[in-house]
Amino acid sequence: MFRGLPSDIVDQSAYRRTVERFRNSGIRLPRIAELAYPLAIKKRYDAPLRGIDPDTADPLNLFRVHWHNDATRRGISDVPGYLILPSELTGVAAKIVVALGNRFPMIEAHKVLAAYGCLVPRLVSGTFDPTRHRAIWPSTGNYCRGGVAISRILGCRGVAVLPEGMSQERFDWLQRWVTEPADIIRTPGSESNVKEIYDACNTLEKDNANIILNQFNEFGNYIIHRTVTGAALERVFASVNSDGDLRAAAFVCASGSAGTLAAGDYLKSRLGTRICAVEALECPTLLYNGFGEHNIQGIGDKHVPLIHNVFNTDFVTAVPEAASDTLNLLFNSPAGREFLTARTGVPEGWVGALENLGLSSIANVVAAIKLSKYLKLGNRDLVLTVATDGAAMYGTELAKSRDRYFAGQFGELEAAETYGRYLLGAVTDHFVETDRRIKERIFNLGYYTWVEQQGVSVDDFNRRRDPGFWEGLTAYAEIWDQMIDEFNRSSGAAVEAPGFGAGNKDA
Repeated sequence: MFRGLPSDIVDQSAYRRTVERFRNSGIRLPRIAELAYPLAIKKRYDAPLRGIDPDTADPLNLFRVHWHNDATRRGISDVPGYLILPSELTGVAAKIVVALGNRFPMIEAHKVLAAYGCLVPRLVSGTFDPTRHRAIWPSTGNYCRGGVAISRILGCRGVAVLPEGMSQERFDWLQRWVTEPADIIRTPGSESNVKEIYDACNTLEKDNANIILNQFNEFGNYIIHRTVTGAALERVFASVNSDGDLRAAAFVCASGSAGTLAAGDYLKSRLGTRICAVEALECPTLLYNGFGEHNIQGIGDKHVPLIHNVFNTDFVTAVPEAASDTLNLLFNSPAGREFLTARTGVPEGWVGALENLGLSSIANVVAAIKLSKYLKLGNRDLVLTVATDGAAMYGTELAKSRDRYFAGQFGELEAAETYGRYLLGAVTDHFVETDRRIKERIFNLGYYTWVEQQGVSVDDFNRRRDPGFWEGLTAYAEIWDQMIDEFNRSSGAAVEAPGFGAGNKDA
């Protein structure tokens, strides 16, 4: 069976050492239920959290690893933060609603949630021993930052493995947070060079002290996003749909590691929402079995993630890197914001909110527009998507895009061109509605990565065809919460906490 899915204590001696370390540090681990339904812990934690800097390695920041942080990132909000994009911006009647990932602590991106979901089950089962193991976090940027942050808070050694071509802001952050400079491992290439990350990890794994926490095959990534992100997005929909007139038509999300796509499985089971996976046109792996390089940072590709529930994906579309690069300029330059306010009818004062959208977030928005046009959605339809991170992670990309696309100039004319081409002009090209045959093709493509290259057994690979396999994974959230409770009791950090069902009831 797959690694990273413990249901009991595997190594008692490692478990005892970990408990002792946590007893000495006084750290309490949040339950997954508390992250899924943080209003249940608001009374206890809201006031203490307001005095804690969300960008420090304080253990209380573990109780901010959820979607309900308010705009200050210090308090707990009743509803997750989101934007409803005005139709003057999107050009479609459907409501496109974006949940904001830059309210998460430490890294201002929601990948810190995935990191928690991958490391903590190993800690509470004794399969990761912080007294002798190093946590290896391979990614194209945000997940490895989340992993380093969670590792540091929990007293573990965290190592980031990422392509050398990622944004400078990622490396600047890592240099402030890693234990040693050598804990940042740069691999060849950029966003699309995921295999090179895997190759580095295969070398690192030869040392028994290194535990690889690969977001592309760690089912903790799937489980925590289905449980926590799915519930948060359902709450966002309920908030927007206060009159009960709207339909949750679709969930749109870059494929990336496929962790966040798991929220779509939750939404489909609860609301009947259809799921659209997004990738870069320059590397259309799911769409065309294609390959290439691109700059939509955060959606590493050239393969099908092991944790992607392919047979539950209804659409696949591709967005060109020029769309996210130039819309980043439109949204975050003085000329772009002036144009949007003066010439498009976007509400005055609203454009500042666009700083919440990073490169992959912008790609999600463009894909949501394409889907809305493909399905001919109306004003009673709602499309949900996520902003993994915000523009703060891509400040150094602005000058690069100005030089690459506009010869160093970005004024009103260039703003108008960008707005017309990639927002109003978004069309339904490079878009497929997936029938059984297409889903089989995408699923089978994963064989070459996971069976031939990474050593997954054929039986384990194929069991992922069964919808029951994915439904069965949801049970681990409650199993792990029970293990977290016992771990907290053993370390002396236990407090009264609502059960999984109680949190659901309170939501």
